[in-house]
Amino acid sequence: MLRPADYPAPEIRGARVRKSPTRDRRGWSEAMPRRNTALLRASFSIMAGTLDFAVIVCTAIAAENLYHSWVYGWNGLNAPNLQLCFFVAVLFVVSNAARNEYAIANYLGLPGHGWRFFALWNVVFLCTLTLGFLAKTTGESSRGAFVLFYFVGFAALCAERTLLVRLVRWSAHKGAVAARRVFLVGFERDVENFSRRYQPWTCGMHVVGAVALRDSDSAIEDDLALAAASARMLRPDDIFILAPWSRTEVIDSCVTAFLRVPASIHLGPERVLDRFVNAKINKIGTISSLSLAGHPLNTAEIVAKRLFDIAGAAAALFILSPLLLLIAAAIKLDSPGPALFFQRRYGFNREPFRIVKFRSMTTMEDGRRVAQATAHDQRVTRVGRFMRRCNIDELPQLFNVLRGEMSLVGPRPHALIHDQQFEGKIALYARRHNVKPGITGWAQVNGLRGGIDAPEKISQRVEHDLYYIDNCSLLFDAWILFLTVFSKKAYRNAW
Repeated sequence: MLRPADYPAPEIRGARVRKSPTRDRRGWSEAMPRRNTALLRASFSIMAGTLDFAVIVCTAIAAENLYHSWVYGWNGLNAPNLQLCFFVAVLFVVSNAARNEYAIANYLGLPGHGWRFFALWNVVFLCTLTLGFLAKTTGESSRGAFVLFYFVGFAALCAERTLLVRLVRWSAHKGAVAARRVFLVGFERDVENFSRRYQPWTCGMHVVGAVALRDSDSAIEDDLALAAASARMLRPDDIFILAPWSRTEVIDSCVTAFLRVPASIHLGPERVLDRFVNAKINKIGTISSLSLAGHPLNTAEIVAKRLFDIAGAAAALFILSPLLLLIAAAIKLDSPGPALFFQRRYGFNREPFRIVKFRSMTTMEDGRRVAQATAHDQRVTRVGRFMRRCNIDELPQLFNVLRGEMSLVGPRPHALIHDQQFEGKIALYARRHNVKPGITGWAQVNGLRGGIDAPEKISQRVEHDLYYIDNCSLLFDAWILFLTVFSKKAYRNAW
């Protein structure tokens, strides 16, 4: 860091300032001028909006041609349809722009985009159909082409947004994206730890300067005067106060000093927040609190997920019923014993229920000792080995889904004795019970199946389960179900 004498700021001794630092081992990145940052944001927003508009128009034209080719055997464009599709594109882009959806900071992460897309896409279509009805243009349009455009357009927008997010994140990790200009102030060890732990330049941040405060009551006032003067000249977007939350007097002094600076003021993260990715400020009446963890879904999302589960489970049972009867008969012929196997598991809120599976082993353990299946396990029957390799033994759990005990997608439940063992060894393992267990899950489609005889195996599963809990959505569920059937990883380690 530079001394005050080297910095164009008030002559205050003691505090150490760093301005526009270059990248070094501590993670500082070259600061970008404010006008360049603003130009980058504006250019990106225009580009993102234009890209959405182009994708919608192109998919509308493609849907028109595809529909007329399939149904009528000729390629052609329906003018009333294209007018409706053009209105969809305009309304979608304008709505996103009004919500500041095209801000570059929104493209630094993928979670949340799918749900926002789905909600706005449906609202835009309803508004378009209402306008078309009032303008009496829907009678001349092709309903089939418009419905095809609905699905193809949504899929194309999701693919485009995913690619753009990945590009922005890749650029951010390279330090080429400046979504926010930030100024750091705090004790030197806290500033260094913040830079090393979070690497802010990978999150679209450019550190334009920092002030290291001296840990002395007599020097804090002078140091903050230098920090405030430096921040006014550097004109950052955000100011991060990096001091232990227990040092309330230091934090109060920092807030008072920076209230005179036109920038957003943030209280730097404490280490405990690293465990809770969805921590947020919550206000109930006049009481403000820091909400660390809660139910990952709101009421509307819970209802939508339940309807999705009921529809999916009912449809699967109807379609697969002949296969289920054939498998049950094969199990009875292959080895003595019932076709179905029941075992107690923990579900949502750690409430026990009886999971149902096709019997794939000669034993049916459900007590204080449950031996996990291993490779070439002699207890596995011939039919059972085939079922486990193809994930067929889990199909009867569709009845658990209809009963509300399970979901189609969620963390896979373990035997009660194993749950009790893992909860005492794996941090945050119990959070898996914040959602309903699933027939399949994010861990399973990533090949994390089979034995869990080593700590790292169960830790990897828990990490994937927690990722699902923090990012669950209907689109994510649909993607996991697709991978369950078609991904090779979903069939690995199936013993």
